[in-house]
Amino acid sequence: MDADLKSLKIERKPLRPEEPAPWARRIILGGIALFVVLGAAAMWWKTASAATPVQTMRLTAAAGADQSLGDVVLNATGYIVAAHKIQVASKVVGKVAWIGVEKGDRVREGQVLVRLEDDEYRAQLQQARGQLLSLQARLEELETGSRPEEIAVADANVAQARAELENARINLERTRQLVREGVFAKQMLDDAEALHRSREARVRSLERTYELVRIGPRREVIDAMKGQIEQARGLVAFAETQLANTVIRAPVTGTILERVVERGEFVTTGFVGDRGAKGFVVSLADLNDLEVELDVSQSDFNKLSGLGQKARITVDAYPERSWEGSIYQIAPEADRQKATVQVKVKVASPDDLLRPEMNATVAFLAEPKAVSASAPAAPALYLPGEALRDGKVFVVLNGRAVERAVRTGVASPRGRRVEDGLYGGEDIILNPPPELKDGARVAPQPK
Repeated sequence: MDADLKSLKIERKPLRPEEPAPWARRIILGGIALFVVLGAAAMWWKTASAATPVQTMRLTAAAGADQSLGDVVLNATGYIVAAHKIQVASKVVGKVAWIGVEKGDRVREGQVLVRLEDDEYRAQLQQARGQLLSLQARLEELETGSRPEEIAVADANVAQARAELENARINLERTRQLVREGVFAKQMLDDAEALHRSREARVRSLERTYELVRIGPRREVIDAMKGQIEQARGLVAFAETQLANTVIRAPVTGTILERVVERGEFVTTGFVGDRGAKGFVVSLADLNDLEVELDVSQSDFNKLSGLGQKARITVDAYPERSWEGSIYQIAPEADRQKATVQVKVKVASPDDLLRPEMNATVAFLAEPKAVSASAPAAPALYLPGEALRDGKVFVVLNGRAVERAVRTGVASPRGRRVEDGLYGGEDIILNPPPELKDGARVAPQPK
């Protein structure tokens, strides 16, 4: 019975919440998804229906009075460059002892820019001057001739030699007489004759020496000495020039564009290294003489009329400003690889706003057209370049942006002339946002 009672024992299990039916779970999930979709749709509708703020301008017809200015026949881009950029280099080798300019400084012609150490060049100049003084003293000695004392010494030598000759002659006569008498041997006579001849030769030699001393040095010797002096003067002038070249001056009036040396650096006239000696010290240019250097495609080259053609110059830094210019140089040959021709445009009146290496856009103008006084000027529409996007514009109608295709002509200072698609009086959107679509709501903000 105990075993039966144990088998009747109820096993207790932890209670769990009752799970919903499958159909109830599907209804709950569907409601949540519907709520999310409706919320997203509401936010999208709110965003899509919001008006996009845009800047507009009223397109009005204007008389074509600017026909006399000449239309733009070609636009090209290039860079502002200095017409004459100078790299000021040293003519001598040396170490920089002092530099007195910084980048951007204005300098005048002849102003000292850099000084090099000059101890060696001063020593060379001193040596050359000493050599010149020595040669000049030697020339003065030659031109003055012999001193009276030297002439007297030469004369005394001649007198002494003549006395010795006379003594040798007397001795020769005595010896000859004694030999005839048999007192002396024949050998004694030979010795006396030899001594006499020697005394005669000595007298002639000293007489020639006396004449040379009395007359002075030869003209050829003096001329040779003068030649050596001229050579020494050349060495002095060269040493003076080398010393002067240790002071580097500005060759022209201009502005310092680059400074490449510091005090203690070595300047050379030969090799140039990134970390070694420098080949030049500064570069400068006259910023009142600027030009635009650009490459014109060969396919557009025929639009240019030649040297002197007027042009209008603008730069990215100051798009609202423009400068007048004209073509002053056209390359004599084209660039085969680029298929371009280099053209240089002189800036007529540059100012401080223009800087070398700035990006520049050049609008080349056609020859001005004469306007007849009797013929009325036809009305014209000019569309700003910032309103065009892929050959289309956006017009504001009833608070929405309507896209229109337009056809434009050549550019002019007032914009591009409208040939077809617009009639005047439209509100044009300037600089339309990339996301702007046809029919989108906009909030116009007139310019």
